[in-house]
Amino acid sequence: MCRCKTDCLEKPLSSGFRCFGRLVGSHPWWFLILPLFVSGGLGAGFIFLRDRQANGIEDQFTPVNGLAKRERAFVQDHFRNTEDFSQLRLSTEGTFGSLIITSLKDNILLVDELTEVINLDQQVRRLNIEKPFASLCARTGGTCVSNPLLDIINYTASKISDIAIEYPTHKGVFLGSVLGDVQLEEGSSRARSAKAIRLFYFLKEENSTETAQWLKAFIHFFSNYTGQKTVSVSYFTSLSREEEFESSTASVIPLFSITYFLAITISIISCLRLDCVRNKVWVATFGVLSAGLAVLTSFGLLLFCGMPFAMTVASAPFLILGIGVDDMFIMISCWQKTKVKDQVEERLAETYKEAAISITITTLTDVLAFYIGLMTPFRSVQSFCVYTGTAVLFCYLYNITFFGAFLALNGRREQGNRHWLTCMVVPEIKDNPDGNICCVGGAYDEQTDTEKEMPIHLFVKKYYGPFLTHSCTKVFMIILYCGYLAASIYGCLQIQEGIELKHLAVDSSYVVKYYDNEKKYFSQYGPSVMIVIKDDKFQYWNTSAQASLNLCLEEFNNLPMTSKDFHVFWLQYYMLYGESLDLNNETIFKTYLSEFLQSSGFSQDVNFTGNHILASRMFIQTVNISSAIDEKNMLNAFRETAEKCQAADMLVYHYAFIYFDQYAVIVSNTIQNVVVATLVMLVISLLLIPNPLCSIWVTFAIASVIVGVAGFMALWDVNLDSISMINLVICIGFSVDFSAHISYAFVSSNEPSRNKKAIDSLYNLGYPMIQAAVSTIAGVVVLAASPSYIFRTFFKIMFLVILFGLVHGVVFIPVILSLIGFCGKAHNSIKDENTTKQHHNMKDQSAFACSNSGFASQNEFKMNPYAHELSSVYSWFPRASSKQRAVPDQSLIFNNSLPWKNADPDCP
Repeated sequence: MCRCKTDCLEKPLSSGFRCFGRLVGSHPWWFLILPLFVSGGLGAGFIFLRDRQANGIEDQFTPVNGLAKRERAFVQDHFRNTEDFSQLRLSTEGTFGSLIITSLKDNILLVDELTEVINLDQQVRRLNIEKPFASLCARTGGTCVSNPLLDIINYTASKISDIAIEYPTHKGVFLGSVLGDVQLEEGSSRARSAKAIRLFYFLKEENSTETAQWLKAFIHFFSNYTGQKTVSVSYFTSLSREEEFESSTASVIPLFSITYFLAITISIISCLRLDCVRNKVWVATFGVLSAGLAVLTSFGLLLFCGMPFAMTVASAPFLILGIGVDDMFIMISCWQKTKVKDQVEERLAETYKEAAISITITTLTDVLAFYIGLMTPFRSVQSFCVYTGTAVLFCYLYNITFFGAFLALNGRREQGNRHWLTCMVVPEIKDNPDGNICCVGGAYDEQTDTEKEMPIHLFVKKYYGPFLTHSCTKVFMIILYCGYLAASIYGCLQIQEGIELKHLAVDSSYVVKYYDNEKKYFSQYGPSVMIVIKDDKFQYWNTSAQASLNLCLEEFNNLPMTSKDFHVFWLQYYMLYGESLDLNNETIFKTYLSEFLQSSGFSQDVNFTGNHILASRMFIQTVNISSAIDEKNMLNAFRETAEKCQAADMLVYHYAFIYFDQYAVIVSNTIQNVVVATLVMLVISLLLIPNPLCSIWVTFAIASVIVGVAGFMALWDVNLDSISMINLVICIGFSVDFSAHISYAFVSSNEPSRNKKAIDSLYNLGYPMIQAAVSTIAGVVVLAASPSYIFRTFFKIMFLVILFGLVHGVVFIPVILSLIGFCGKAHNSIKDENTTKQHHNMKDQSAFACSNSGFASQNEFKMNPYAHELSSVYSWFPRASSKQRAVPDQSLIFNNSLPWKNADPDCP
């Protein structure tokens, strides 16, 4: 089969990078110092960090144009708030402090427990600040809104034994959100016991400064409160989520130093040589420094430009460090393949020619994967993608300037045979073979004039490669892969959507305890959902219209998550109010409506303007909303029911729907981003990799890795939310990095059999791929110790991405390719290749880092034991390097197009 070549971009880019590499090698000090000045100047943008921080939970973690936000706008435009406060009718969460008080004896409805509850309530109301609670509280009927259970017992604990408390409604007062985990007397609605009581302290919203001061005093008081004797207290305020969210960012700052220490250590170990001249300790250190400068520069630039800095961006430097060190390994690998006796300028030119395309492809795939993330409706994702994508771009620029310049300076040191630490000239090892390794150096492979190979390359070639391509190993690996796919698909079916609000705080936060108690004791009754009739043409007085509306209300009442006993609708009360009136007459209906609304307390539920009802609303209580799945099902069920209603145009709303809206878009947006990013990766691969056949394996690997990451993240208790969406987008870029290299190396290998092609590609790729994986994991591993769910999630998914990408690269793809890949190259393909410059110098190179395409393996032909198959086709000519060059006999090419195939034992 003839190989299709698509190197129209690869060739000129390689030539361009060669020229640029020579320029950097000729003037290294300029390219070393200039990035330092750029970083210093743009890094000054960090002075705006505090102003650019965007930590609003609603703003960052809910869809930008979510339906609930539009529904809230309609509610706020059509229903006015009166001086009489009503928690039921709030369009926002409100401004409040809250306590959940649990009994240590499993019953809060005892005299001693209630005595302590009343004492706590009094202390809250007497908090010592400039303005007391009484002057800031939300009011109803001129008095502060009280807590209904304490009103029932008239703030006297001893009365609890004399009062039969009905549950969930006591004399018209709903107690479902006040008493938790209630046990009823058998055959009765009377409460026998309850494990928790919840108290709310709502404040007026006119003066945000004063209310914020009171809420902070509330938090301070209970954070130091130790007076509990019979009860346990958890507390929360309307400010708590955002304040604790901000503290999550601070929790990872100490981890930065650990991360950079790990990265430098791993880089040094990877680049450590026993040769005191070839040692690249300083090169590794400057590679890590280059990644740090990229973060400083990119973040500073975006802060100067006014880009919001979301909390999720704090995880980006960990990732950038791994990517930067990965590119460093590629550059070093290509440098080691150049001839040590060449001038530094020529060595760097060759390094750039071979490595720059490779890191250009991986940079483009990563950057575009991040920028595609801007399509998501979550600002936290958008912010992360902009900062990280820009940082990856600067990381690339600094690798080919700052790091390349230092590589050239280090090359000059090596050229002078100077010690890596003292820079003193030391004797060459060939002149003093018995000398101390600390005092002699400069060894190289005299046959190839390149630096000596690492032992791990030989291990892969002699042991790991033959083991992996053994028939029994292949069978086992296929079974293992099928098990991997089965587990991944099973995990995908278990994925849960949405982020729990408690996960936005650190694990030790008081917010977590409050949310846990709320879920444990108060999940029986969910939010009271507002059903709004938007239709200003609806005839409320018309009997048939009322009947149609009642059918719609019956549909709501029949939903499994609604309470059949608790709903509030002003029209039903009005019809009872006007039983003696002919309310089916429009004139009479409107005449008495204003009087009814003022006297009944329903004035906030009807927009009656200009003798016309513009909108009205009712409320339905939900039940058993205890998980993200319940929230999603409730939201979808209410919206679908409202949409089906033929009587009038309706909407459903509760302020919690703002957060529930993520369920409506998270799956579709994740799929959209993954599909678009995958297509972009394929386009880049087709343009820059000179073999379109790789696209098949790239696509296969991307799909396989994404399925694996999605499935195993679910099994690792990670939900599909805006945080994991970020990482699934990252997954695409990283899976391309591993899969494109190994598949292209296989199909372009000069080895005659599929097994040998697999071994050859692993021989060239194995160590660089492991280095890349280890360096990236090192960049994020410290996040596993973070007290924040967000950063731990980032680590979990990145770990899965790198692990599965590496396993696909060094295990699954080589095995699959060795089973179904091409048996050998067509000779007309070899003819084409021999006419190119890259086959004029067929030396061993790392396919991962050093081919003209960034991926191609260009090993010299291994003529034994296949020399006899080629003897009839190739003539042999001497080269100046004392190696032999294979030149095809043109007259025999088409007469014997596939001689290797006939000799290949792997071929059918």
